[in-house]
Amino acid sequence: MVILSELSEGSSSTSAHRYDVFLSFRGADTRRSFTNHLHKALLDANINTFLDDEEIQTGEDLKPELETAIKASIASIVVLSKNYASSTWCLDELVLILEQRRISKHIVIPIFYHVEPTNVRKQQGSFGDDMAKHIQSMEKEKDPRNKSQRAHKIELWKKALTEVADLKGMNADGWLETKFIEEIVQDLSSRLDLRLQSKIPHVIGMRSSINTITSWLKDGSTHTADILTIWGMAGIGKTSLAKYIYQLHYSDFARSSFIEDIERRCTPKVSSLLDLQIRLLEDIQEINLLKLHDVDLGTLKIEKALLRSRTLLVLDGIDNWQQLDVLVGTLGFHPGSKIIITTKDGSLTEKCGLFNLNVLPRHMKLLLQGLSERESLQLLSWHAFRCDEPKEGYKEESRKVVKHCGGHPLALKVLGSSLRNEDVVAWEDTVALLEKEVNADIQKVLQISFDSLSSENDKELFKHIACFFVGKDREFTETILKECGIRTKFGISKLIDRCLITIGRRNELMMHQLLQDMGRNLVHQESPEKPWKRSRLWRHEDSYNVLKQEKGGVKIQGLVLDMKMGGKDTSHGTSSSIEESFQDELHDKFGPFHLLHLVCKFFSRIWCLFARIFLLHSSNQKKLDLNTNALSKMDKLRLLQLNYVQLHGSYKHFPEGLRWLSMHGSPLSCIPLDLKMENMVALDMSNSNLQQLWKKPKLLPSLKILNLSSSKVVWIGHFSWLPALERLILAGCATLMEVCESIAQCTRLALLDLSYCNMLRRLPRSIRELKKVKILSIAGCSNLDELPEEIKEMESLQVLNANDINIKSQASLCAVVEVLPLPVKSFSLLFPRSLVSLSLRKNNLFNESFPVDFSSLSKLRVLNLSGNPITSLPDCVKSLSALEFLCLQGCHSLKSISCLPTTINFLDANECTSLEKISFHPKLFAACPPNTTESLDASPYSYSKDISFLSSESLTEIEGIRKLQALEDVDDKILNSLGWSDLKLVKSQHVLVFDSAGWNRPKRLPVQMFYEIGIFSTSFRGREIPKWFSHISNGPSVSFTVPSSSHTLRGLNIGFVYTNPDIIPGDWYEVLYNRTKNCTWRYESHFHAIDLTCNESMVCVRHWVIGKSVVEMGDDITIYHECWGEDNVTQCGVSLVYDDGNKDEDPLAIYKPWKYNIGTCKPSDGEVHHDYRHIVSPPPDKFEHVTTWEFWEYIPPNKYMDDLISTYVVDR
Repeated sequence: MVILSELSEGSSSTSAHRYDVFLSFRGADTRRSFTNHLHKALLDANINTFLDDEEIQTGEDLKPELETAIKASIASIVVLSKNYASSTWCLDELVLILEQRRISKHIVIPIFYHVEPTNVRKQQGSFGDDMAKHIQSMEKEKDPRNKSQRAHKIELWKKALTEVADLKGMNADGWLETKFIEEIVQDLSSRLDLRLQSKIPHVIGMRSSINTITSWLKDGSTHTADILTIWGMAGIGKTSLAKYIYQLHYSDFARSSFIEDIERRCTPKVSSLLDLQIRLLEDIQEINLLKLHDVDLGTLKIEKALLRSRTLLVLDGIDNWQQLDVLVGTLGFHPGSKIIITTKDGSLTEKCGLFNLNVLPRHMKLLLQGLSERESLQLLSWHAFRCDEPKEGYKEESRKVVKHCGGHPLALKVLGSSLRNEDVVAWEDTVALLEKEVNADIQKVLQISFDSLSSENDKELFKHIACFFVGKDREFTETILKECGIRTKFGISKLIDRCLITIGRRNELMMHQLLQDMGRNLVHQESPEKPWKRSRLWRHEDSYNVLKQEKGGVKIQGLVLDMKMGGKDTSHGTSSSIEESFQDELHDKFGPFHLLHLVCKFFSRIWCLFARIFLLHSSNQKKLDLNTNALSKMDKLRLLQLNYVQLHGSYKHFPEGLRWLSMHGSPLSCIPLDLKMENMVALDMSNSNLQQLWKKPKLLPSLKILNLSSSKVVWIGHFSWLPALERLILAGCATLMEVCESIAQCTRLALLDLSYCNMLRRLPRSIRELKKVKILSIAGCSNLDELPEEIKEMESLQVLNANDINIKSQASLCAVVEVLPLPVKSFSLLFPRSLVSLSLRKNNLFNESFPVDFSSLSKLRVLNLSGNPITSLPDCVKSLSALEFLCLQGCHSLKSISCLPTTINFLDANECTSLEKISFHPKLFAACPPNTTESLDASPYSYSKDISFLSSESLTEIEGIRKLQALEDVDDKILNSLGWSDLKLVKSQHVLVFDSAGWNRPKRLPVQMFYEIGIFSTSFRGREIPKWFSHISNGPSVSFTVPSSSHTLRGLNIGFVYTNPDIIPGDWYEVLYNRTKNCTWRYESHFHAIDLTCNESMVCVRHWVIGKSVVEMGDDITIYHECWGEDNVTQCGVSLVYDDGNKDEDPLAIYKPWKYNIGTCKPSDGEVHHDYRHIVSPPPDKFEHVTTWEFWEYIPPNKYMDDLISTYVVDR
């Protein structure tokens, strides 16, 4: 049984800003003196001011027009005089003013008019006397209800006085009154100007970052120093974000300062740092200074000032740590101070003197990475059209500009502004020009980061990557460029810190498209008209002309020519293949409509297949002959790609200094003997006509990478001539029949890829002697007679891919795949204990095929069993003590997954069409305490498991996370515990149910109850909220004040009536906002239901389980819906559910073993959003299978890297 409460109505409406400032004052003290003079000065300064002319007697309620005036004002000035607290009217004003400050960024300026802030804060002196009188008056009240209300008011007044005394205010003591009033007017004018500036839409796409920083600012930390470093590439929005944050929050601190563009202002001029110090001291010191003449003295004064007051300091554009030492010193800060630093170098902050203290400052870093496509389009439209989306007729060209900018805010602003009021033809011309050259204004900004690189080595490294290595593996790049005389390891780390490059999921080098264009433009400017005089040639047209005309110059270090590309560049910073781009577009458009997405995906693959055939045909027509003599003068050439190129002449003309040679599609049947290869590090002959490596072996002492994938080799050996070999890729060599036993002499070999070598019948026995191999792939080797037992002796093997194998020898104990059960231990004994990732996809493995125990694989973190006919999770999997990623995709016979190991972080259960339930190991519930993180967007599932179950349409329950069941099957005790009544008539209804997390299509089902992370929901046809809801309002929101009760609040029932929304499921959610505590909880359900005919309205009832102290007596609550059209939600209601004191077992406990509620994440001071989104849809890239066939440059890390090992599960 539960108790339902009546609610007291509260106001949720706010008026438009009619006044700049509201004056709150005690008339008897200051009306005819200070306040009158202040009012006149404000009006003279053209500041629209509200001042009430009437006095009110003590004890009367606040007049409605005063409440309206406060809400209609941007700011309030509170004149705290001796008798201010004697007026209940003044105190009520103060409570309302501070409430507006919490919910609408209302500016509050306290004036301490001949009173001490301490007396206000602690209610001492006259403030203490007045509060004592209020308490005495309350105690004389005989009516219990009135007495309780007045006691509650007194508590609010006390809190308000304490809060206002802590704000940054102004003290009248020691001032001439006229001068004091001038200071007040000047301060308010400045704040109002900043308030107006903050409306400028510089924050498009930055909402998440703003929320994160706001949470950090208000975390109540008592550390001596809290530092936030906002870093990112030039023009990414660091300054705009920092300025916006400063405008929002500087008034919350006793002192504040924003020093902008320090990098530019710190010129070689000696006085530049002195000027910055003077500016900073003017902001954070109370008294004016004599002019400084010494930087060290300036630093000393700054240190003292920062220790004296709680300060918000923003240092924008720092580019070396010495600037920090000069501007903040090394002594630390006043408790509660916050320092925000913006920089292009993410490693810079921790090099300054503050990090040499005994107590290190708490440091947080925030990397800005650009805008999404939708945000980019919005920002571009704002600058080009002064609206949120492109004008009609400009959409196609706008999208092209957005694609070119790659989410870069400055580029979008520059191009949008330059195209304002231009016609479509001008847009088309601009887009065409952008494909050929970089916009000068954008280039100028981006080049700042490049110019700041102090080392020529780092600059050359950046240009090499921009021209040739974007998308290539980091260690592959380091290996090659190291042999070209480039210091790569430190250099790449420096480029990462400077935000000039990033590292992708697969350890590949990534670069923003604009940065790549900038780097290539720097090379182009070496000789704009004569490409043979440049250091690098990456444009195929330029490369072809230089080789055809035999104008090769001595400056050329790298050259790329790919006749298959037909004149297109091969690598771009953030671009991908035709198919990938098309897939991204499909996903953006169709989102969670999985069936439609899959259909379109199928046809896109067909389209891409025809496109590739066309390109291949075109490339065959373009195999124009070139002479090797064209390379003879390129003495500095180190990097050469001649893909699908027909060469004539002697290969002796190839430069002997070559480090990387790529000849995809080469017609050569073997490597020419006259090709100089003594210094070569990497040789790529994939997709070539190569039938044997060479006719006569030759020593290649430097060769570390050999890629012969998809070539026509039949036998490969003579490995003793390759002593340095580290990576051997033979994937897709359909004619390969034997790998020589001499492979054991490759003692440095770390990667061996034999994927889809269909003619290979056995592996070399000497494989046991390869003690450094970390990755072995034999996927698709369907003709292997057996898997050699020697594999278990490969003591360094970490990744084994044995997918799609068809071992013929049924008798062999070493066979991995057998239809008949294996001996209990033979299966597990086959694998080395060092394995970290094991893939056995599509091997026809039944439950009986697995051993009882897998505990010998104590390091295994990734296991892929997808596509096997198992019916339940094999028991041996439960014994894997380190397993984190488990893939069971496409296991169509799988009915249940039970007792998942507690270590599992990600489960892929997509397309398990028979799967009904997923459960966890019992220890998990005890081992995972509720999340207490205070970071924004924290989810109770950050400690739980990521689960993907797309197209697993029989799945109805994930233990403790979600459960779907017919409402008629739910026990009445559970419904009563939820406070749900009078639902008998709706149980027989049928509705159309959507599950945006797992289903491809909606289902016609009886009315369901859906449980998800502490929230219960049901939806049925109806036009009104059920009568048992205690408070109902029309429209999409409802506001109320929580009444007093002797019982414990345990839940909220929220109801709303909606018409069938014409919107993609997943884009609509409800919000619970506690205005009193300034905390927000946002819930987005994966479960939606609509009427079968799409004509009738629906009623949704949700029960939110409420945690302790989340919603309390007297709290003002607003519940509303976002992202719905105005007409979709027609009615909203709420009802409180209290505990009746019954100590019996909670009927809801079976749904929530983790005891989730909206108090699971403890809210910090200030605004906190909790987005309940945990089901992964689509799944993360834990099992994004990569083949060395497609990604041959993969280099195993020198030390184990979690992300690489987990993603490099070789698959085809």
